[in-house]
Amino acid sequence: MELEFIKTLIKPADTKIIFLVIDGLGGLPLKPLGGTELETAVTPYLDELAGEGICGLHQPVGPGVTPGSGPSHLALFGYDPIRYQIGRGVLSALGIDFELQEQDVAARGNFCTIDEKGIVKDRRAGRISTEKNRQLCEKLSQINIPDVEIFVRTVKEHRFLLVLRGQGLSDDISDTDPQQTGKEPLIPGSSSSQAGKALDALNDFVDKAKVLLSEHHPANMILLRGFARLPQWPSFQDVFGLQAAAIAGYPMYKGLAKLLGMHVLQTDPEIESELQILKKYWSDYDFFYVHVKATDSAGEDGDFDRKVKVIEKVDTIVPALRELKPDVILITGDHSTPATLRYHSWHPVPVVLWSKNCRADAVGKFDERTCISGGLGCNLPAVDLMPLILANAGRLEKFGA
Repeated sequence: MELEFIKTLIKPADTKIIFLVIDGLGGLPLKPLGGTELETAVTPYLDELAGEGICGLHQPVGPGVTPGSGPSHLALFGYDPIRYQIGRGVLSALGIDFELQEQDVAARGNFCTIDEKGIVKDRRAGRISTEKNRQLCEKLSQINIPDVEIFVRTVKEHRFLLVLRGQGLSDDISDTDPQQTGKEPLIPGSSSSQAGKALDALNDFVDKAKVLLSEHHPANMILLRGFARLPQWPSFQDVFGLQAAAIAGYPMYKGLAKLLGMHVLQTDPEIESELQILKKYWSDYDFFYVHVKATDSAGEDGDFDRKVKVIEKVDTIVPALRELKPDVILITGDHSTPATLRYHSWHPVPVVLWSKNCRADAVGKFDERTCISGGLGCNLPAVDLMPLILANAGRLEKFGA
């Protein structure tokens, strides 16, 4: 649904909304007749919520499309991810409070491991520590590129931010990250004839980085993706009329929230800490986006059992969410990250929406196999979740006479 249209229907209301995103929630069975991570987990409180609410499966971008975290979150927040496209670099920069300038080109970086033939063996360099990351970023910051200023900043673990600053730099640059092991880092290219300066600077930087990092196994190379400039988009508050707060421990998700104009509340990524922040600021905002990252990390690591345990841990905070007496609770994931695939997938994601005004369906368990028969349908576009939330919160006017 178009943001311009929704904006015309917004009306004020004294109602509160919790939007809990369990990153990478959807999964696949380990065995053909087994259960997914969510189906395996023991989740009495999520099941209870599903029994009182309305459930379904949402499509982050579209059928068969495997989404990145940026597009899938934008869809959850009602922004068409095809129309509103943004590279991960900008989100990384905003997430660590780097002040991007108009001409800056930002990229998300991974420290990675390559072998003696230059083949990527680990895209995340064993998830090196954030402290080790800082040491390596200091080394990379020493690289000089003619006529271009370089900024290299630590994000978290293996992730870092690269910013190119200078006149005449294009952000139309393809990724160097092959997105899988067993391949060499890609050579960046562009569809724009104006990208020559940026490509020359980037290739120079990557070549020098490879030399500097050669003795720092496992983080002996870098991968870059999501080149972008800072866009000017309609704010979440302007469109939906909500005072919104983001409770997220990882920089990328804080960056996305900041890009949309949400207030970012500082927290670490532990579920208990996020819950305490939610309680502390409950009276200050209308809409709370709460993000849980550990499910996605476990899925990407191929750790089925750990993902199950994280889901079960999230389940334990549901009673505390309900004790706050929100008017609407929506719980879902941004995308599926099956441990069997070790990566994001195209599979639709379970969603439960609870409010005193929702029309409950027959679903009594929160998982993929059960939610497929829920009242929200099995292919609900994720961009339609925000209008449903607003309607259940009494924040949409009638359309037409």
